[in-house]
Amino acid sequence: MKKFKIVIITGTSGSGKSIAIAAFEDAGFYCVDNMPVELLPKFLELPIKSDSEIKGLAFVMDLREKNFLRSYPSIFEEIQRKEYPFEIIFLDAEETILIKRYSQTRRHHPLTQGKTLLEGIREEKKLLAPLKASASQIIDTSDYNIHDLKSAIFNIAQQSIESVPMQIHIASFGFKHGIPHNADLIIDVRFLKNPYFIPTLKDLNGKNDEVKNFVLENSTTQTFLNKFLDLIDFLIPLYRIEGKAYLTVAVGCTGGQHRSVVIADVLYDHIRQPDRTVYIIHRDIGIKS
Repeated sequence: MKKFKIVIITGTSGSGKSIAIAAFEDAGFYCVDNMPVELLPKFLELPIKSDSEIKGLAFVMDLREKNFLRSYPSIFEEIQRKEYPFEIIFLDAEETILIKRYSQTRRHHPLTQGKTLLEGIREEKKLLAPLKASASQIIDTSDYNIHDLKSAIFNIAQQSIESVPMQIHIASFGFKHGIPHNADLIIDVRFLKNPYFIPTLKDLNGKNDEVKNFVLENSTTQTFLNKFLDLIDFLIPLYRIEGKAYLTVAVGCTGGQHRSVVIADVLYDHIRQPDRTVYIIHRDIGIKS
């Protein structure tokens, strides 16, 4: 098997491990939650094509598995001896924060059988202390919200692999047919002059040169595009830093035939670059009123 980078995500219960593994998945890692540590060597023997798009392997391992503490030292040593790129990320948080998180989720702590929640948290911290000391990175998540933690972990994931491009999806649509539910940004271009009311353009769509010229050769359109494209150029890097794996920009007009198609195509041509993965779809072209 190709020697992918291996990341072990571990730490105290309630510290944000599920959020962390989601960030690694967005970064292109193949992720497994709560796999028994003793199965790790067998897992690494499974065949994965060398041309696979997988950037690495990330595993959440913790005290939910009863044999974890007993088994992990020898297993991790074996993996490192086989010269796999290997890293342990340990997540932790203050006692008061962990108690608050458990009270909000109403989940059971793995070590509270016959103990209070605070006693379980303290025992877990004590048991995990040797693993924490050997970790490559220790992240205190006490002051992180969900989005901050995912962004931080996503950036960590990318430090050791090739940059994973954020996928950008552009869609044109007609408001009369409904707003796309997966859109992150919705741009309403119904203020632009409508080719629908020009007899020679009514039955065409935004892919035709006559419609394109009608929409684009208008001072209002040009002013709008200057401001709109400048905003998009400003936002894309910020979404990237925030750890967003997908960005969908939906451009809408009344029927999704003319104005939205033209503007969506202009946006696509503007943001398409060799280091970006950009897709476009004209959802409602061809749908009759």
